[in-house]
Amino acid sequence: MSAGIAPDSGSGRHPLFMPLIFVGGLLFGFGLGFSHMARPEVVLDFLQFTDFGLLFVMFGAAIVTGVTFWVVPRLRDRAPLTGDGYGRRLKPFDRSVLVGGSIFGVGWGLSGICPGAAYASVGIGNWPILWAIAGMFVGAYLQGVWRSQRATVGTPASADD
Repeated sequence: MSAGIAPDSGSGRHPLFMPLIFVGGLLFGFGLGFSHMARPEVVLDFLQFTDFGLLFVMFGAAIVTGVTFWVVPRLRDRAPLTGDGYGRRLKPFDRSVLVGGSIFGVGWGLSGICPGAAYASVGIGNWPILWAIAGMFVGAYLQGVWRSQRATVGTPASADD
């Protein structure tokens, strides 16, 4: 570990791991609010090809992420706060990916907002979005029930389902 950052002996993570996750979430939410991407009407305008501002936000995020994924593993062999090694996790492109992506897309189109931006939208006073957030929780619960039923029937439920 560098610069005096040593992992927490109990969990294998640095004690600043969770506070930094919280701060990162706040910064993400602030960025969504500042760029107006937490407003469903902006997202719906993008989906209707009348406002392409979201495209610039996505390209900016993709560039920062791409550079980070290319540079950081060349500078360090392990993540500083978790000690985990860097590596690619390849998952198969199967029916579950298609079904999950379709459900996500339909929900995004109906509500006008994705899950991360929905929470930021509450922060800017969009109280009706709580219905969409409730729908996300109901959907996650039903997916959990479905997976647990598959596991008890004898069909192995993998992490890819």
